[in-house]
Amino acid sequence: MTYSLRTRGLLVASVVLVAFLSATGLVLDKAFRDSAKAAMRDRLQGFVYTLLAGAELDSRGIMRGPENLHEPRFNQTGSGLYAEIRRGRRKPDWRSPSATGIQIPATPVPPTGTALFTQAVLEDGTPVYVLTFSVLWEQEGRRKPIRFVFRVAETLDGFYAEVNQFRRSLWAWLGAAALVLLLVQGAILRWAFSPLRRVAADLAAIEAGHAEKLVGDYPEELRGLTDNLNALLDNAQSHLTRYRDALGDLAHSLKTPLAVLRGAIEGQSSNPDADIRAVAQEQIDRMTRIIEYQLKRAAASGRTSLTPPVSIAEKSRQVVAALTKVYAEKQVDCRILVDDHVVFHGDEGDLLEILGNLLDNAFKWCRSRVELRARMVLEPLGKSPHLELRVDDDGPGVAEEVTERVTRRGERTDSSVPGHGLGLAIVDSIVRTYLGRLMIERSPLGGAAIIVRDIGQP
Repeated sequence: MTYSLRTRGLLVASVVLVAFLSATGLVLDKAFRDSAKAAMRDRLQGFVYTLLAGAELDSRGIMRGPENLHEPRFNQTGSGLYAEIRRGRRKPDWRSPSATGIQIPATPVPPTGTALFTQAVLEDGTPVYVLTFSVLWEQEGRRKPIRFVFRVAETLDGFYAEVNQFRRSLWAWLGAAALVLLLVQGAILRWAFSPLRRVAADLAAIEAGHAEKLVGDYPEELRGLTDNLNALLDNAQSHLTRYRDALGDLAHSLKTPLAVLRGAIEGQSSNPDADIRAVAQEQIDRMTRIIEYQLKRAAASGRTSLTPPVSIAEKSRQVVAALTKVYAEKQVDCRILVDDHVVFHGDEGDLLEILGNLLDNAFKWCRSRVELRARMVLEPLGKSPHLELRVDDDGPGVAEEVTERVTRRGERTDSSVPGHGLGLAIVDSIVRTYLGRLMIERSPLGGAAIIVRDIGQP
């Protein structure tokens, strides 16, 4: 089952929050238990000091406890607070009224002047905490002091009641805090993921035909995604527009050749068969060029931000290898001056179309030498670098007055050389889809320099 990002975030936050609050509760519970235990020890220690202050040794050498104990529970039978005084390990010399019929468990005797705090169990199974204190008591007429052991015991009922009350309060507050924090986290996650919901809503609007692109104000983390989506949408729209334009242009362009063919067939001539064949062949060639140009222009993929980069050097070597075989009789010296790290950010077919047409023109018109260069041109103000392609040859070159005309479809500077006059027109159409420029200059080699700039932006 697939959960939404908000649900996943809320589940993870809830698990972490519950684990944290549970660990916090356990730590606080243990700390309170230790504190309550230490408080009971201090309280029993105070009772021992009270017994020491009020105890007296009678003439028979029997230790008597104080007659008036400030703690009322010492005077209530079975109150849960008991005290006794023993001489060493003998029977008790004195017991508090509350200890009537109750035997305080024997515990180890600590060293003189120190106290021992232990947990024990009464004969009826009731757990108690016992504080044992050992002292040496000097008696007149005796050279050796007498060891007396003072014991104070208290049941754990009050301790457990106190701990349970703390636990109820603790977990109630922690539960309330967890609920509040979960609500706050839910609100935070809803706010944090709101840009994704806006993207989904904008995409739904695009699918419904109510919008053409993502136009929301998105955070920086989503801007790369939304920009690339917009680039894809623009690219798809550009494809659709080019196909529609190409089909419209194709239909319009074929009207004239078809009309000429129809007129030639229907007209009269002294040698109708020869005339019809000549006219038909001419118009068929013209229609072939028109179809080739329009379909290639429509197939240009154009700029896109999500395609993997294409190696210029690798594709150049492939094109040059093919052209070297085609123009083998010319023995063209073609130099590929392209570093391996120079890449084209666009469709591989578009790159091959550009390289193929430019290099084919260069091979066709050169005398013996062609050079291909490619480099990344750094733009000012932190803009992304652009690709520049340059093909030089040592042929006759292109006159300045016809540089604009040669990029039109079907235009040729020399009809004696085979071709349809579509190569540079196709390149110019593709370059324009990448918002680039096609330029024709004089080459240092003596011929033409065909330059393609500002394409392949990453």
